[in-house]
Amino acid sequence: MIITQLITSFIASSAFGVLFNAPRNALIQCGFVGMLGWILYYLLVERGMDVVPATTIAAMLVAVLSHSCSKYYKMPIIIFNVSGIIPLVPGGVAYNAMRHFVENDYNTAIQLSTQVMLLAGGIAIGLMFSEVVNQVMRKIGAVGR
Repeated sequence: MIITQLITSFIASSAFGVLFNAPRNALIQCGFVGMLGWILYYLLVERGMDVVPATTIAAMLVAVLSHSCSKYYKMPIIIFNVSGIIPLVPGGVAYNAMRHFVENDYNTAIQLSTQVMLLAGGIAIGLMFSEVVNQVMRKIGAVGR
């Protein structure tokens, strides 16, 4: 089962790299960033963690990996961030929320919509937190010189 998760998350991230016009020589790295972020999320949820903190932690990993790839391959960080975060986006939950709204099942729709907002917020917080840590580390490094 985990092999399937690895393969599909890699393909999804790489394919979105193609859609977002990432350079061809960055598609493999985009796939690995997304795959590692998804696998961390998957393992955390499998071990009983709630999906919102698992998403936040996985988004932090994606941001750290994106920053590393950006420095190593000398490309903009957004190339890796956007492709890498795609597996974590709660598209299926958002679809189900809208479906329940259309079916007049408002209680379920509100619950699912709230979950979508929490997951999207978790992604944003994960990406932002990693950037803040990066900036602090850079400042500490500059002071130490």
